Amino acid sequence: MDWESVADELYGLRPDRFTAARNERALAARTAGDQVLAARIRALRRPTLAAWTSNLLVRERPDETLSLVALGEGLRQAHHELDGERLRELSRRRHAVVTALAREARQLAADAGQPVGEDVQHEVEATLHAVLADPGAAEEWASGRLTKPLSAPVGFDAAATDAAAHRPARRPATPDEAAKTPSRSRSPVTGTGTARKAEKEDKEKQRRRAEKEAAEQQARRERIEQAREDAAMARREAEEREEEHERAEAERQRAQADLHDAEQRAAALAEELQRAEERRHTAAAEARGARDRAREADRSARRARRRAEEAAERLARAAADR
Repeated sequence: MDWESVADELYGLRPDRFTAARNERALAARTAGDQVLAARIRALRRPTLAAWTSNLLVRERPDETLSLVALGEGLRQAHHELDGERLRELSRRRHAVVTALAREARQLAADAGQPVGEDVQHEVEATLHAVLADPGAAEEWASGRLTKPLSAPVGFDAAATDAAAHRPARRPATPDEAAKTPSRSRSPVTGTGTARKAEKEDKEKQRRRAEKEAAEQQARRERIEQAREDAAMARREAEEREEEHERAEAERQRAQADLHDAEQRAAALAEELQRAEERRHTAAAEARGARDRAREADRSARRARRRAEEAAERLARAAADR
């Protein structure tokens, strides 16, 4: 038994079976004398439903996992290079792929005997968006051992959408080119330049508002996620304390039963000892009586021999007198 195989096994289980299996593996490691492994196994946290569903997608659909990771790499590269055309194409694919994979993950969960609701599906979608935005998140998700859903970096969606929506600005005319322009066309050009500047400023304001709203929404999602995580952690802690209480109660009952058996055995042994002591006293008394009877019989025998000897002497003297 090693930590990697145990972790893979545990995070492949449904969340309602995780804790009991983890404690069983930790106990087995401790019984085998590997205290370090037992402690590492014990430290594994039970995944939330959304995290387990995301892990299930990795385990059951490895090809689609690789495809999503590759899409994220392309999307991040296009975003970094401000490649508007490629970013628009990948952004369209991103939303379609994330929605399809989240639905597939929900179906996989139902097939595994653990149906999940739309809130879990939304958390899975958030995790997949994080995978597309962050290579670290992609690596963590691909391990199949998430304990909680992931969140995309703040402003990523807004920045990607803004970059995809705008092409590079047209190069401004040089002084020579401006001089060649007929005077009658300068006024419309000037007006067009002012309109473009105003449009650009409006778009910049819209982008900033979008980023601010995205940041606020992300902050709200993070607060909600933190609250959910705290609640889940509290539930896990309560479950672990309950399990410890159950184990302690079971140990107490076993100890009580052992004590009761020991007391009964001690009482039986004490009674048997008392009977043995009584038999010893009786046997000692009988031995003393037998010794006394033997001594008395010996004395009687000596007296009888003396009487017999005396009778024989008298008989001999009587015979001599004749």
